[in-house]
Amino acid sequence: APGHRDFIKNMITGTSQADCAILIIAAGTGEFEAGISKDGQTREHALLAFTLGVRQLIVAVNKMDTTKWSEERFNEIIKETTNFIKKVGYNPKSVAFVPISGWHGDNMLEESENMTWYKGWTREGKGGVVFKGKTLLDAIDAIEPPTRPTDKPLRLPLQDVYKIGGIGTV
Repeated sequence: APGHRDFIKNMITGTSQADCAILIIAAGTGEFEAGISKDGQTREHALLAFTLGVRQLIVAVNKMDTTKWSEERFNEIIKETTNFIKKVGYNPKSVAFVPISGWHGDNMLEESENMTWYKGWTREGKGGVVFKGKTLLDAIDAIEPPTRPTDKPLRLPLQDVYKIGGIGTV
């Protein structure tokens, strides 16, 4: 979901129907710290996703080019992120952490030549199945389809209510 506060309503509507959340974290100095602060949007989005029932999470650490492809910065972000997603309710062992650069396309579809230190991600799936990969695309491909409660009543997200004169509320 876009990071601007005006889009939280749209984020909630989309997340309520999602099978997996991709949490994009900016690796830049100050950006990451602002996102995971007490009132930070990274923290807020992770909490909303978990609260709305999204149990699969991918963490993409973006803007690695701005850190000169720093392994130390990536590991620092993983450590901090692991702590807060655990508090939210996610099991960090079931989360893929991928360093990326959206600007340069690194680790998006193909392995990055700029981050040769990155050996890939490993995550636990349902029933102890282990998934492995190197790129964000690999992590997306490893999303497990959740069991659908087909025996329960249908639920649809409502995004807005309109009052139309002569017709009523729709």
